[in-house]
Amino acid sequence: MQALSRRSLVSGLLIFASVGTAATAVCAQPQAEIIVPTAPPPPREEVVPVLPSERLERDVWRPGHWQWNGHEYVWVAGHYVERPRRGAVWVPGRWERRPHGWVYIEGHWG
Repeated sequence: MQALSRRSLVSGLLIFASVGTAATAVCAQPQAEIIVPTAPPPPREEVVPVLPSERLERDVWRPGHWQWNGHEYVWVAGHYVERPRRGAVWVPGRWERRPHGWVYIEGHWG
């Protein structure tokens, strides 16, 4: 009886782990490249709020950027985000000129 329960538990954990892996794989797929014919406006100047000292090691400023909504550029304001791990550095997104227009390269953790 106990062996059967242990076997069921192990089987359940394996199924759960494989479902989690499949979900992760789906989330990791690259996004389609959207080419915008016109250049984005220059970045806005933002006032970066001062953080309390206890949050300085944990949080990092993610600067604002222009985002294309299909018709026009809209500003996405900068904000603080929690680091996923100690020492992680936010590499901001950027607009790149390509042969047929402009493409936004998403920011990422380095």
